[in-house]
Amino acid sequence: MPAINFNGIGCLMSDYHPVRSSLIKDSYASNIRMSTEKKKYLTKPSQYALVHSRGSSWSSNLLVMKALPSGLDYYRCGFVVSKKVGKAVARNRVKRLLREVVRQMPIRPGWDIVFIARPEAEKSDFAELKSLVWRLVSKAKLLAENYEENCLSPN
Repeated sequence: MPAINFNGIGCLMSDYHPVRSSLIKDSYASNIRMSTEKKKYLTKPSQYALVHSRGSSWSSNLLVMKALPSGLDYYRCGFVVSKKVGKAVARNRVKRLLREVVRQMPIRPGWDIVFIARPEAEKSDFAELKSLVWRLVSKAKLLAENYEENCLSPN
């Protein structure tokens, strides 16, 4: 095996291994996919604070939704689940359910949206959260254009 020198450190170069190289390619593709998916979420406290302070608000018995136009060509969502909702397992469950509900929604691009879970959200199931989020997004007129018209019009 030939020795290669990287910045003064000698290391041995292993032979080409097709399985390992395909794994590297697959992990690279999944990293690209994850980086494009991460765009859909609010990640910084300043982003949450901006939506919280300047955004419009809609509420239900389990959720509060705040939305602010962002001008981007995609939407971003954030989820706030406080310790009042429950312990870590319950909070993470609520966040997972909300993420899946939002993933299935046809939301208009160009908006930053924050969903704030109320303590009663811990006892709700997927179907209940889905109908509430649907109602809030419809109330805010954030569904993708012509989506409601296409659903309501006879074929």
